[in-house]
Amino acid sequence: MNLEQIMPAIAMILVLILVLPGFLSSNSNLKTFLKNISIWTIIVLVVMVVLYFFY
Repeated sequence: MNLEQIMPAIAMILVLILVLPGFLSSNSNLKTFLKNISIWTIIVLVVMVVLYFFY
């Protein structure tokens, strides 16, 4: 792995660390939590696929 692959991964992890506390506190209901976590999973997968094919 070179630096061009490592930096986006580090940036994604840092964004996750910043967003996670607010995300968990606003999702006290299990149904809401599962819906939001599935949306975030789709967003992360789309970003990973785009980065894979264009970089």
